[in-house]
Amino acid sequence: MATIPPEGTLVRIEVDRSSSTPLYLQLASGIEEAIRGGDLPAGSRLENELALAKRLGLSRPTVRQGIQELVDKGMLVRKRGVGTQVVQAPVSRQVALTSLYDDLRTAGKEPRTEVVEYRIGRPSAEAVSRLQLGAGEQVLDLIRVRYADGEPLAVLRNTIPERIAPSREALAASGLYACLRDIGVATVLAHERIGATVADEELSELLEEQVGAPLLTMERKSFANDGTVVEYGNHVYRASRYSFEVTLVDS
Repeated sequence: MATIPPEGTLVRIEVDRSSSTPLYLQLASGIEEAIRGGDLPAGSRLENELALAKRLGLSRPTVRQGIQELVDKGMLVRKRGVGTQVVQAPVSRQVALTSLYDDLRTAGKEPRTEVVEYRIGRPSAEAVSRLQLGAGEQVLDLIRVRYADGEPLAVLRNTIPERIAPSREALAASGLYACLRDIGVATVLAHERIGATVADEELSELLEEQVGAPLLTMERKSFANDGTVVEYGNHVYRASRYSFEVTLVDS
């Protein structure tokens, strides 16, 4: 068993040669755990690859591969003349029926919401079909930017029946699902589809990303316990700051 304290911190990263997990993944996992736990804050500089390899008794290619894992995840960045630095820890979200606002709180992040558009009016044909609306019903078309620790993370577009629409003030202060729970509406089922896109000029401005930057997408349609449709949405997330996780079980 070998340990190493990353430069400038008291964090210890362990590598177990008796484990079936590849050594480079053990190294990457240890550094990632320290980042997510706050022991390696944004801006922290790692020891160079040669020093890490010497301390852990690993080959330099193994250390380089472990660091590259986190560079690819957007958790580390290599800077010429500076070395390898920790960047803002990304949000990793289980694919489950939860609110991004609640997930950020659980992850120790500070969420903030900017309501970009709040418009109640006649529904589109798509909204009538998806929300199973009756004659004369109106909808709330909603666009929000969700921030995590002051950085824009996602653009959230939702359409909601006007009869259960939260106020603009409530949506700025909390998550959509929390607002719905406050008025007695609980979501119990959702259909979800995850995909990818690139940032256009509007999304680039809202998310502070370059035009053409990779983005994750999620479409969701949610149902209440009485079978009524609560909302449908199209959400876009910064791929450099956000990921989905799925746990698979062999049946």
